[in-house]
Amino acid sequence: MTATLYQRLGGATGMTRLVDDVVAAHLSNPIVKTRFENVKDLDHLKQMACEFFSAGSGGPEAYTGKDMLATHKGMNISEQEYLAVTDDIVGAMNKNGIEEDAKKDVIAILYSLKDQIIRV
Repeated sequence: MTATLYQRLGGATGMTRLVDDVVAAHLSNPIVKTRFENVKDLDHLKQMACEFFSAGSGGPEAYTGKDMLATHKGMNISEQEYLAVTDDIVGAMNKNGIEEDAKKDVIAILYSLKDQIIRV
């Protein structure tokens, strides 16, 4: 049986570690830093990110947040910001030793969502 993307990302523990590393990277990335410094409840953001990526990668968690379009509407996120966030996610996967096929699957998911994030 083939492992799900969720399993290949390390399950709940791996997902939490990845999200923590991604948010830390965003907070130090000069391109998107201010967007994340202004988030009132980073713990909630992390919880929603874990749920979103877990549910979307075959994990058991249900996503209880807004859809991507509703979440990003009115934020006017630029292409540069989108790419910076994507780079931070790839960096976190590299830091956590995620294998190449899983990284490619995550990148494909991220690119499938870009029209619901950029300039909406």
